[in-house]
Amino acid sequence: MKKFVVVAGNIGVGKSTLVSLLSAKLGWRAYYEPEGENPYLADFYQDMRTWAFQSQVFFLTRRLRTHRQLLDHPTSVIQDRSIYEDAEVFAANLARQGLLVGRDYETYRALYQVLSEFLPPPDLVVYLRASENTLIRRIRQRGRDYEQHITAEYLAQLNQLYETWINSFNLCPVLSIPADDLDYVAHNAHLELVRQKIEEKLTGKDEVIFSADDLRS
Repeated sequence: MKKFVVVAGNIGVGKSTLVSLLSAKLGWRAYYEPEGENPYLADFYQDMRTWAFQSQVFFLTRRLRTHRQLLDHPTSVIQDRSIYEDAEVFAANLARQGLLVGRDYETYRALYQVLSEFLPPPDLVVYLRASENTLIRRIRQRGRDYEQHITAEYLAQLNQLYETWINSFNLCPVLSIPADDLDYVAHNAHLELVRQKIEEKLTGKDEVIFSADDLRS
């Protein structure tokens, strides 16, 4: 039976790697964040307050199109990052910083909320949770030039918004996974444990939880 699973989490937490490994293990189609450049991005970096609304609407539109395509895909799919994170975390953080405010933020939120009401949700959100220290270490290790300016303070802000979002999210089941000690690249047993918990959650077992103790058992 077809399944649609989203892997959510902060920058550097290991979403793309998990999507790649699980897609290979389960035979599901993997979908990553598109590489196509936001046409507003250069303007946004020059004048964030002026261009934040246009930039975020573009991201939301692109994410909506992707979500719809994955819903229509004939086989099971697993996606790196969701449409919900764009609004609940990244746009919300821009609003918190005073870069997306007033009627622009109200209009953006209204558009997002309408889309959320009409858009069928995924079957499961897998939320990877990690501390800022872990995120910084992993970001440095993978060495992407454009990420090296990211600070622990910025990641902490995003972590707070992620927790607020995930604690109130009720459109589909959520499997929260503590990722500080999780290493599914070095330890196949960790990947197998994640796979097992996901499949249990997809069968409707509401009591399924993933704790740090699971990694030591």
